Amino acid sequence: MKFGIIKERKNPPDRRVVFSPDELARIKQLYQGITIKVESSDVRIFTDDQYKNMGLEVANNISDCDVFFGVKEVPTEYLIPNKSYFFFSHTLKKQPHNRQLLQALLEKNIDFYDHETLVNAHNHRLIGFGKYAGIVGTYNSIRAFGTKFELFKLPKAETLSGKEALIAHLKRLILPPLKFVITGTGKVGSGVKEVLDAIKIKEVSVENYLTKNYAQAVYTQIDVLDYNKRKDRKVIDFNDFVNNPQEYESDFERFTKVSDIYITGHFHANAAPKILTQEMLQDKDCKIKVVADISCDVNGPIACTLRSSTIAEPLYGYWPSENKEVDVFHPAAIVVMAVDNLPCELPKDASEGFGDMFMEHVIPAFFNGDKDGILQRAKMTEKGKLTPRFSYLQDYVDGK
Repeated sequence: MKFGIIKERKNPPDRRVVFSPDELARIKQLYQGITIKVESSDVRIFTDDQYKNMGLEVANNISDCDVFFGVKEVPTEYLIPNKSYFFFSHTLKKQPHNRQLLQALLEKNIDFYDHETLVNAHNHRLIGFGKYAGIVGTYNSIRAFGTKFELFKLPKAETLSGKEALIAHLKRLILPPLKFVITGTGKVGSGVKEVLDAIKIKEVSVENYLTKNYAQAVYTQIDVLDYNKRKDRKVIDFNDFVNNPQEYESDFERFTKVSDIYITGHFHANAAPKILTQEMLQDKDCKIKVVADISCDVNGPIACTLRSSTIAEPLYGYWPSENKEVDVFHPAAIVVMAVDNLPCELPKDASEGFGDMFMEHVIPAFFNGDKDGILQRAKMTEKGKLTPRFSYLQDYVDGK
């Protein structure tokens, strides 16, 4: 079997990679008879020489490989027919801008596995960059607050060497008694929590967060049933919310009245209620000053996320009464941070963490007959057709 690590060709350039040089060397050591080639790149966080120094072949042409690993979408003209590919396609929610990509994967008879579809038997994702999005998003939320109120200046995360440097900068700050509310307890939420705990911001219960004042900065991390309630006010369980989202409405307003910074780390299904509405933001009792929308669903559950922002220009202002974008320093503006590729700001840490997960959960499936069904569940296309698990995308492929 021949593995190929492809060069990232999407713009803006992404410096992340699925496997670091150390991880590829470890794969070769653990699994005999495997060949690995790395496509030469002047973009990725690890240089060609770093791969070569680990005894790995680096080449301009790796088309003789069987399985290709990348991070972002591969431009259709670079897809090689009759091969296998792993990358983030951003097609699972029928995103219009990537329809042609999925069509090309089918036309070229490619076996395609999206990183998002690599799940266990309980449908829980096995790999992702979410934790690093949470880490950078939290840093950016504090940076945004300091910028807006001219209290302190933090360098951009992308200029720092990694997570430890980022945390070191935050530890130097003396923060006012801010209240942070975080939605979501998955991988993104774990990254948020890691940073807030590292800089000694105190975690408090939902009840205390809503009712008490503190002399120090605090945070509460809330899950679906904390920020949604049934319209009939019955209290059931998480499964009821998943199965009957139309019976629920947002209960987030109670948090808007006491929070300074809102950090999103939730997964939001299309049928679920909006979380932070325009009406909540317009309410005179709303105290939110910064919204760090890590989930970044434009026109989604967070009303002030009018557009995604960029690493180059991560912040914009939102004027609730006019429901429009304004300058960050507009006196009535809430600051929005909605960068949709946050892990790119920590490319080394994110790549190493991603590769560790891939190594643990996915690589063994290539050599044990896929005994846990990981590859089978993840495969989206095969022999020019959608697999049954992803047949719901057929109308999307057909342009309907």
